[in-house]
Amino acid sequence: METGPYYFVKNLPLHELITHDFIHSFVKKGSFYALTYNTNIDEDNTVALLPNGKLILSLDKDTYEETGLQGRPSKYSGRKVMKFIVSIDLMDLSFNLNSKKYERISWSFKEKKPLKFDFLLAWHHTGAEESTVMSHFSNYRIQEHQPEIALSTVTELQCPVLRSSALQGEPEAACSAPELLDWLGAVFSHTELNNEPHNFISTYCCPQPSTVVAKAYLCTITGFILPEKICLLLEQLRHYFDEPKLAPWVTLSVQGFADSPVSWRENEHGFRKGGEHLYNFVIFNNQDYWLQMAVGANDDCPP
Repeated sequence: METGPYYFVKNLPLHELITHDFIHSFVKKGSFYALTYNTNIDEDNTVALLPNGKLILSLDKDTYEETGLQGRPSKYSGRKVMKFIVSIDLMDLSFNLNSKKYERISWSFKEKKPLKFDFLLAWHHTGAEESTVMSHFSNYRIQEHQPEIALSTVTELQCPVLRSSALQGEPEAACSAPELLDWLGAVFSHTELNNEPHNFISTYCCPQPSTVVAKAYLCTITGFILPEKICLLLEQLRHYFDEPKLAPWVTLSVQGFADSPVSWRENEHGFRKGGEHLYNFVIFNNQDYWLQMAVGANDDCPP
């Protein structure tokens, strides 16, 4: 199914994301997403534009002071604050583009501290809008991309036995939700699940009770994928069980960008050791489902 497109633009000045034309054409007429590319959240300046119109900046101390903008210290800076978070509400700004606040932000991005980044961009909208992302940013080096889709078959796969009503598992009857999440990580990493004594890479083995599945399908979609597309995928997976199937359950796992300045909603995200923030749906053949959410140490708990 169609899961794109998204766009990659090089050296885009940050002030382009606060212009009247951009806010009116894209932010107000759909859900626009932007994320700096190839920036490390714990070292570099990073930026994200959220679909609610919030522009989130994670800035190092020197850049923050040079911009002259109001923000707050990062939660994950440690004793010596080296990172600051600035949040700009574009929807609020758009009501009065002649205000002193807008003029100060515009002056900061255009003249006082011009910032440029490589960005991933995506726009979800309904209806036939005249504006297109490609034409709007045609003065910059912009490319259109589709997410990459990789399909593979895993044979003779040891799978944990699950019961939709037993999140905590049942002794000798069903595995727990945390055990499933560990197992999924091993499958996605193509890890051996048998804990052979000669295997020095991994000592992991499939949780018990388990069953051997003759054939399992693994589909991996990689790119800047929007929540609206993920909802469509989830809906399709629910319809998978419209007709009786031998499979007792299917899963949909979504990995967030490790170096995004936010995780869920507007919660600040940090990297620490791995930058993990992810969620996983388990859809059972009786239409029950589990939703698992996980984050690393430098994150608030998911909602």
